[in-house]
Amino acid sequence: MSLIKQDLTRGIIHENPTFRLLLGMCPTLAVTTLVINGLGMGLATTFVLICSNLVISAVRQLIPDRIRIPCFIMIIATFVTIAEMLLRAYQPDLYAALGVFIPLIVVNCIILGRAEAFASKNPLGRSLIDGLGYGVGFTLALLILSAVRELLGKGTLLGINIMGSAFEPMSIFGLPPGAFIALGLLLALMNVVSRKLGID
Repeated sequence: MSLIKQDLTRGIIHENPTFRLLLGMCPTLAVTTLVINGLGMGLATTFVLICSNLVISAVRQLIPDRIRIPCFIMIIATFVTIAEMLLRAYQPDLYAALGVFIPLIVVNCIILGRAEAFASKNPLGRSLIDGLGYGVGFTLALLILSAVRELLGKGTLLGINIMGSAFEPMSIFGLPPGAFIALGLLLALMNVVSRKLGID
């Protein structure tokens, strides 16, 4: 049981892709202007992570070492294409908002990193939990960042006015510089909290 917990919490807390490892920064900074965008990107990435981890773990002994990276990319690209088609069919507005960052999940170093470092060396169950943990960690980070940016930049959360009519939105948080500012502040906060809680 402790091994499952360790595999799950690694990607959420100890090795959070965004707040601890600083991986996947392009979609993190680009799509987090609204909470719904962050949630959509996080769920799409989680889907690809879990599915690609499972398939790579299942076929890991059949893939020669020389061609493992191209094979991993083909497997990941298959699930990215499925995610893209589902989003285009059932969430066209979200698909349009996320734009080019959906197909770019293929080259997201979080996914390829987990395929190479974990799924290619571990059984199905652990690979599933690892993909889930890293996917949830990435999604939570996107939600936190997008909530800060939407709240400060528009005064809303999920389109609902939270701050009231007296609030003057800080439009910089809807722009690229605001993404860097918000991420920097959140990284500083996470470092302080991690030290206080004794998290390595």
